[in-house]
Amino acid sequence: MNSTIKRAIKLTALIATLWTQVAFSADHPSSNYPTNFPPPAQLHYSIKADRSGLTLVGEANVNWQLSGATANQTYSITTETRAAIFGKILEANSRGAIDTFGLAPDLYEEKPRNKPPTQTHFNRDSKLISFTDPGETYPIKGGEQDRTSIVWQLVSMARAAPKKFVPKSEWNFFVAGRRDAEKWTFTVDDNVTLNTPMGNVATVHIVKAPPPDSKDQRLDIWLAPSLEWYPVRLKFSDADGDTIDQNLDQIKH
Repeated sequence: MNSTIKRAIKLTALIATLWTQVAFSADHPSSNYPTNFPPPAQLHYSIKADRSGLTLVGEANVNWQLSGATANQTYSITTETRAAIFGKILEANSRGAIDTFGLAPDLYEEKPRNKPPTQTHFNRDSKLISFTDPGETYPIKGGEQDRTSIVWQLVSMARAAPKKFVPKSEWNFFVAGRRDAEKWTFTVDDNVTLNTPMGNVATVHIVKAPPPDSKDQRLDIWLAPSLEWYPVRLKFSDADGDTIDQNLDQIKH
């Protein structure tokens, strides 16, 4: 196996860990924000990943769905990421109910390429978050999210209170991944107009930045008010300069 193929395999592994880099934190915010959910849709993204000078392209499909009566509404988010040559490299799915906090996950599932699937359970009866690998559990206080639902919780909050999503405003969550959970703080950056396959789109730029001197991953999200506040771009950046850039190019209702 030549060095280019080996590096490409490593790059697919990088894409497959879009949402999996989690660090423990005892800080557990519980905030109740108003929500207004966007219409169900299937979103298609193009992906470009750069690692150590190697570039890999791919695509992602995200299916956002709501069902049931208002009083007993449920949601599901299914995602599938593919890379050129390698095919499907990541599945990540979230499903649950709607409560007074917004999205209330019951189950988060993740299946990276060539690895066994993992599950994160939000047990509403015992009020505990648990994982496939036994060990650490976390209390459910209300408003907890997983690494797929958090983006759509942000979308729903921005739709409900767009005037509050102003530069420098902060939004705190408790987010569970494959093995544990941590506090995430999002900060609204400046509004930006992006050149997309759907034309120039005005966006609200939101950032989850790691603490100073941390090697945690940075996440940038651009939400488009003119497109139901759907995320039109997501960018994952590691401390070593590796990036994964995900850009929306098609919406189906």
